[in-house]
Amino acid sequence: MSPDTGGWLRRRDSAEFPSPPPGTVIEADLAYGRWPAQRLDVYRPAKAQRAPLLVVVHGGAWVTGDKQQPQVVGHKLAHWGPKGWIVVALNYRRLPWAGPREQAADVARALAFVQRECGGWGGDPARIVVLGHSTGAHLAALVLADTALAAAAGCKPPAAAVLVDSAALDVVEVMQGAHLPLHDRAFGDTREGWEAASPWHRAATLAAPPPVLLPCSSLREDSVRQSERFAARLVERGGRARALPLPLTHAELNERLGQGGQPTEAVDAFLAEVFAPPPAAG
Repeated sequence: MSPDTGGWLRRRDSAEFPSPPPGTVIEADLAYGRWPAQRLDVYRPAKAQRAPLLVVVHGGAWVTGDKQQPQVVGHKLAHWGPKGWIVVALNYRRLPWAGPREQAADVARALAFVQRECGGWGGDPARIVVLGHSTGAHLAALVLADTALAAAAGCKPPAAAVLVDSAALDVVEVMQGAHLPLHDRAFGDTREGWEAASPWHRAATLAAPPPVLLPCSSLREDSVRQSERFAARLVERGGRARALPLPLTHAELNERLGQGGQPTEAVDAFLAEVFAPPPAAG
């Protein structure tokens, strides 16, 4: 599909969300699979060379959400685009057409597509960071944790991940406690199904996971607990991971990424650490 900026202008309120940085090339609705929902958008600097990539996975309770909602890309592109990043936003199949594991498989397929194709966009496949919010954080975590699921899609581990405010990282804990009807709709009623869709359980045998930052709302006890437990699981498996409770709502954590302040500063510091050059010998 030819580069275009019209989709951005048609779907975003410029009074609230900034226009794409000057020189941004937009390639919309690239197909990474045969289903209509298996599409992604690429926002890239026109002269990108070996650029890092931020791959954004939207939320929506496994049943809604879209890559072109303003809060998915808006301020993230405005902040990281001028720093030379390529930003990718993806869609995936949703309930009732695909359950959480199938949705995670879609995310893995999209990542594999980005890894294969990003050189043609001026991107560096070794510097891909996945950023998921809410349901998107759960799906991204499942791709990281379930190496068989990722491998079946041809997906290699990303360089790092930012998992924003998911309270469904241990699905068994969610389903055995008080939970919402949306969780029953997504995860069903068997422990086997819960474990299959649970990043915490799937990571039990994971080896050397990539670095992960987990910003979470200190206003949501379940999200903080689940983020801390998943971070501990990744550290146990030889990775670097940290939960970061912040005094913002679930929606604010996503919307304020790219607007400065705590969430953006924390992610910037994390990315700088991930991509810091190795110390000089001696």
